[in-house]
Amino acid sequence: MDEEFLDRIAAAGRQAALAAGAVLRQNYYKPHRITYKGVIDPVTESDIQSQEMITALIRQTFPDHGFLAEETQGADKGEQPPPAAALAWEEDPPAYRWIIDPLDGTVNFAHGYPAFCVSIALEAAGTLQYGVIYDPLRDELFEARKDGGAFRNGQPIQVSKTARLDRALVTTGFPYDIRERLPETLARLGRLLGVAQGVRRGGSAALDLAYVACGRFDGFWEENLKPWDTAAGLVIINEAGGKITTFSGREYDIYAPNILASNGLLHENLLSCLKESLMGFPG
Repeated sequence: MDEEFLDRIAAAGRQAALAAGAVLRQNYYKPHRITYKGVIDPVTESDIQSQEMITALIRQTFPDHGFLAEETQGADKGEQPPPAAALAWEEDPPAYRWIIDPLDGTVNFAHGYPAFCVSIALEAAGTLQYGVIYDPLRDELFEARKDGGAFRNGQPIQVSKTARLDRALVTTGFPYDIRERLPETLARLGRLLGVAQGVRRGGSAALDLAYVACGRFDGFWEENLKPWDTAAGLVIINEAGGKITTFSGREYDIYAPNILASNGLLHENLLSCLKESLMGFPG
């Protein structure tokens, strides 16, 4: 992929993230209309408005590109099927596909808790080429292109140099089906609470990944995430010098059932903790 085309990709992604973030920022202090995809999995009007903004802006520049987006409710040419079938839609994927989470951290947003973001990535022939994560309340834009470095508001970023778990600040998230997997989730959490300097739970996986990339967190783990939760963060962490695998240590892809991201220096220790905490549990 040539630099001129990547420049156009980055410009479109950045414009869409900033515009969608402006929608979220404007709506943040207003009452929300909330519906539910699951027992504890909400959707607000801002999720929909943000996604419509993103897809409309990208289509102005790339009308033939496809989309894999969290809140799409139907499928047509260039768009993914409904979410339940989205992950199986691989028979004839488009050459270029934008992977979008229009509001990562919807529960936070709906409750007025200031931790949410927009996450957008571009996949070309199955390879992630670009990612952008925008926090509209802090006006922080994290961005990376493959083999091009990672940046926050235009300044280069790198993962932390922390090499000891007892000096590490790590973060996690809880899946929407946590009630079905509570023992193993708590086992992971308990193990890390016992060895890390601190453990946080912010409620936005994309922001957690961005914070690992810029060194605010030293590691992050979660299970049952979807492609739109991690695609942009995967590009940004890789370009910031970090490492991402599954809990078993296998190479991570956006369809994997779980994720461990770190600064690299702590990765094996974190893997050991996660594996040990899972003794007696499947997976």
